[in-house]
Amino acid sequence: MSFADKFATAYKKVLPSPFSIAILLTFFTFLIALIFTKNEQIGYGEHTLHLLKSWEEGLWKEGGGGLYFAFQMMLMLVLGHIMALSTAASNIISKLTAPCTTTANTAFIVTFSTILVSLFNWGLGLIFGAILARKVGEKFARELKPLNYPLIGAAAYSGLMVWHGGLSGSAPIKAADSGNIASFLPENSNVPDQIDLSLTTFSTMNIVVSVLLIIGLPTLMYFLGKKDKPYTDLPQVINTEKEAQSINKGAEKLDQSSLFAYIIGGIILFYAFYKAVILPEEFSLKFLNPNFINFTLLGFGIVLHKGISKFVSAANQAISGATGILLQFPLYFGILGLMVGSGLINDISDWFVQVSTEFTFPIYTFISAGLVNVFVPSGGGQWAVQGPIIISAAHELGVSLPKAIMALSYGDQLTNMIQPFWALPLLGITGLKAKDILPYTLMLFLAGLVIFILGLVLF
Repeated sequence: MSFADKFATAYKKVLPSPFSIAILLTFFTFLIALIFTKNEQIGYGEHTLHLLKSWEEGLWKEGGGGLYFAFQMMLMLVLGHIMALSTAASNIISKLTAPCTTTANTAFIVTFSTILVSLFNWGLGLIFGAILARKVGEKFARELKPLNYPLIGAAAYSGLMVWHGGLSGSAPIKAADSGNIASFLPENSNVPDQIDLSLTTFSTMNIVVSVLLIIGLPTLMYFLGKKDKPYTDLPQVINTEKEAQSINKGAEKLDQSSLFAYIIGGIILFYAFYKAVILPEEFSLKFLNPNFINFTLLGFGIVLHKGISKFVSAANQAISGATGILLQFPLYFGILGLMVGSGLINDISDWFVQVSTEFTFPIYTFISAGLVNVFVPSGGGQWAVQGPIIISAAHELGVSLPKAIMALSYGDQLTNMIQPFWALPLLGITGLKAKDILPYTLMLFLAGLVIFILGLVLF
């Protein structure tokens, strides 16, 4: 049995489903808080009730909190998926497959394209890459050419290692929301109301890191592809002929109208442009927050599908991918409620301060974020659980808050290469198994590890 097979088998034995992990983490956090944060002046019964109240309040967290954030992230994934299912995306994918003639150049093209799309939107990049890999596999099957299909599947998953440094990165865009950072700290903590994306996503450090990823990862996959391992079990061609549309009468014609879709989508995109470019008195990226991104994706989705009915049909296909966010996010915010209500979050933050210096803190944050992502496979969920700890400790140490946010982002996205949770949609579309792509995603993991640490150390 190969190392990849052993790793995949062990991973499956040790870790249950992500939802079960969220439940187990809740119990674990509750027990830790119960044992280590109890005030001597109160009994265990009263302390238990206090923790249950904190958990319940965090679970639903009203006032623009947990449920609001979960809905933002669900929309970001679903709307990105909807765009990937559009005819325009399909045409782009067809053009990208044309120059794919060998495993090596195909691996480069798929990796490069997936990374660029994922930097725009992680949901779009995930589905776009999966469909691109599938279409490439179908092309080589038709032409009876050898192809290392698992390598191409891994190339299509590479976007999940860059997304958190892009426009849809949960931590940076949530920190750009007014009041989000301040909500993690006591009042009068002298922290900014929001952290502009110019300091995180568009910082010099992240731009350099992103450029290295855009160049380095496709190049790595190209050379891996040179060691061609023909894979005979290529996917069968899917029949993509469209079903005949039913004849609609009366108001139902509106659902099929391209003109109506262009008007609605056009109005949304015009207002987004007005808000981003015309309205501000001076250039700023403060408009880039989860709501603006989702608003823009909505407009593009409607326009690209050229009809409300087609848009809704694509949404029906895409919505299943958001199940994990819907079920797990409330639990993560329940964990946050436990940590805040019990004071556990302050204890962990103090420990981070004690073992860190201004130089080592970003590295420790990066490593811890990578470990947490194995158990909390969601950037938004991880920001909910780990973000307050990181911000509190960074503030006390005097470390740059934007750098701390990016260190968390890098650690979260890196271990996606050994965490199969987000690979499930890709595996379903390509027909591959996790153990097929794992040897190559491990190589991506190692390359990313070097690039991210260099970025954090040099900047």
